[in-house]
Amino acid sequence: MTFQIKELLLDDGMSPFGQWFESLEGVAAAKVQVAVARMEQGNLSNVVWFRSIGEFRIDWGPGLRIYFAKDGTRILLLLGGGSKKRQQKDIDLAVERWDDYKRRKAAKG
Repeated sequence: MTFQIKELLLDDGMSPFGQWFESLEGVAAAKVQVAVARMEQGNLSNVVWFRSIGEFRIDWGPGLRIYFAKDGTRILLLLGGGSKKRQQKDIDLAVERWDDYKRRKAAKG
């Protein structure tokens, strides 16, 4: 199964994933791009699920993480990214963003 990858946009139009991605150095950014391509192709073997959030783990350097959620059956919504060092804070933030997204989506009808 393939997925459509989308980035969460906050009310101000900012993408938390995009902002994090732009802060990465070259090799780390390339590793993240490969991971996102794998996710798009349906390869979620490096994903751990909890609290409705997926954490794609990249075993390289500081232990990069991509946080996302499934919006329906075909869309993966990128909520942000981080490293093992900030893992719990990043998880909590991703859950908060996902909950906010669901509230905003429900309010739109």
